[in-house]
Amino acid sequence: MPLQPVHDSPVRTRHPFLLRAIRRRKHPPLRRTDITVTDEKSVKRAVKAAALGNAMEWFDFGIYSYLAVTIGKVFFPPGNDNAQILSSFATFAAAFLVRPLGGMFFGPLGDRIGRKKVLSLTMIMMASSTLAIGLVPGYASIGFWAPVLLIAFRMLQGFSTGGEYGGASTFIAEYSPDKRRGFFGSFLEFGTLIGYTTAAGLVTVLTVALPHSAMQSWGWRVPFLVAAPIGLIGLYLRLKLDETPAFQKLADDDGSAADTASHSGFLQRMRGQWRAMVLCVALVAAFNITDYMLLSYMPTYLSNTLGYGTTSALVSIIVVMLVLMAAITFVGRFSDRIGRKPVLMAGSLGFLVLAVPSFLLIRHGTTVTVFAGLLLLGLCLLPYVSVMSASLPALFPTQVRYGSLSIAFNISVSLFGGTTPLVIEALIGGFHDDLVPAYYTMAAAVVGVVATAAMKESARKPLKGSPPSVATKDEAIDLVESQHA
Repeated sequence: MPLQPVHDSPVRTRHPFLLRAIRRRKHPPLRRTDITVTDEKSVKRAVKAAALGNAMEWFDFGIYSYLAVTIGKVFFPPGNDNAQILSSFATFAAAFLVRPLGGMFFGPLGDRIGRKKVLSLTMIMMASSTLAIGLVPGYASIGFWAPVLLIAFRMLQGFSTGGEYGGASTFIAEYSPDKRRGFFGSFLEFGTLIGYTTAAGLVTVLTVALPHSAMQSWGWRVPFLVAAPIGLIGLYLRLKLDETPAFQKLADDDGSAADTASHSGFLQRMRGQWRAMVLCVALVAAFNITDYMLLSYMPTYLSNTLGYGTTSALVSIIVVMLVLMAAITFVGRFSDRIGRKPVLMAGSLGFLVLAVPSFLLIRHGTTVTVFAGLLLLGLCLLPYVSVMSASLPALFPTQVRYGSLSIAFNISVSLFGGTTPLVIEALIGGFHDDLVPAYYTMAAAVVGVVATAAMKESARKPLKGSPPSVATKDEAIDLVESQHA
């Protein structure tokens, strides 16, 4: 005998009050005290501190990318320019090998002792390792030990960075009101672009101002040494912050929750999160391949593969990044209205359709066509950088958000992001086809389309495991009253 639908069920007809009581027990109505009312000044301070840390992270990685050719000549044996560049990019990629280890260490630690303390620690480690790279003597001075020390400090950078993005995006997401998470989250990637732009600008100024010999002997060290004072400013800002409201409420409601989440072992901690982690890996892969291809690898592609001037390449990249910076918060705010999925899908489809035309323009080699091609790629990247930092934290519950996001994010970055310059350079050398970056970008875009289609919309909704977060007391009252309407 077929089962009757619930709306025709005799149980529903005879016992409506019982069913209503069961539903209320499973989903109790919100009380005013259940809702987090954010303080806008605190949110802005949190966003500023997190974004500055992210800016420093990508300043560090940016200067290495933009100085890859010089670093190859300084730290590796002379004789073969291509081998030096590949060695430099291999060292760049080496830092990403340890990022998952950093995520596995710092992520669960952030779920246990809090986001603020871990983000302060990662800031100290990042600034120290970047400063150390600027002080290491070159191959001509200490021989074999030069690349050894370079790789060691790069790996320390990578280890500390493993706890940075997951923590920073979690920090902003947990501070932001639900209806403005896209807007505030976009400032994290705004910080990324500031880091890249500052790195590219500083390298460009040094390249123009200094003779080649001075640049190779000591000029390249200046950007690395600048990292120390930036790190101190970022550390000061982070130490002045309070812990996120979501983490505080978790600790207040169940003091053992965070401790249990961190001590229960890797497999148990990740139980129930595998789908979200796979989705996170796919989204990050699509994002980072296109991001590193445009912002990290492109100067080398333009100068080394196409013979375009190094300074002109950096200036073009800087202008494209300034355009992205001008638009990123508007797209983040727009995603709060229409949702994250439509925005991410637009970026993925844009790369899929426009990658080859963009690289054909770039390959043409004139200033106008190179800039036009880079700008097309930048506009396709814009949806990713605008909403990714609001989308990823929403995949995981509060108890394991920092750890799950850090592990999944850094596994993906390690496999697909940091290896992008090395893989593309090797493929170009193997296939002798300078459209390889376009094909690689299109493959990433396909992954982005599938992952975006599979994700659930998270705009204007509470984070998993967290109570609703609103901007005003009136909004909280309206939310409570709407349950009885």
